[in-house]
Amino acid sequence: MKMIIFDMDGTLVNSGSSIANCINYVRSHLGLEPMDKNFILENVNDININSAEFFYNSKTFTPKVTELFEDFYSKNCLVDLHLYDGVKKLLDDLKGEFKFSVATNANSDYARKMLGHLEIDRYFNSILGYNDVSAPKPKPDMINRILDLNSIKKENAQLFGDSTKDTIAAFNAGVDGVLVNWGFSNHNEGAISNIDELRREIEKKFRL
Repeated sequence: MKMIIFDMDGTLVNSGSSIANCINYVRSHLGLEPMDKNFILENVNDININSAEFFYNSKTFTPKVTELFEDFYSKNCLVDLHLYDGVKKLLDDLKGEFKFSVATNANSDYARKMLGHLEIDRYFNSILGYNDVSAPKPKPDMINRILDLNSIKKENAQLFGDSTKDTIAAFNAGVDGVLVNWGFSNHNEGAISNIDELRREIEKKFRL
């Protein structure tokens, strides 16, 4: 059997508003000025920054920051949440030939809630988040666990995500990783631009 692994935020779903609102909610409780939504989303996937320091002026994600973030996100993660164009049709068209999984650096409980709200949770054999593994992406733990759970060989899997965290995690697990350019990151080269190109990448990889 073959498997397609998807990142969630910025790949399957546009959750930019809730992410930006959540970060600014935490900032407000820390006495920090709000950041522009686009500025937040341009930087939220940057592998070269310390996110805790960048967004919250803290060396690490303190228990207070984590509690504030999770409390707000649990109540607001469905606000202004949308599937990207063509996602559901792609899943419908390929569901007979592939298993699907989600590997997200979000909490998997919220991921299931969000994907259920958008009525696509039933497509996925596995939905794993940072809370299900020792280390989130770009470490390969999540990808390796998905392969193990579904008895999939690494050469029979392909991952799509909007961040280099996604593709590095895939490569470190020996899985083909492809960047998409409709999410929160703006890649100058080497990324696909729409679902039709994603479909062609799958066809090329698996010779459909």
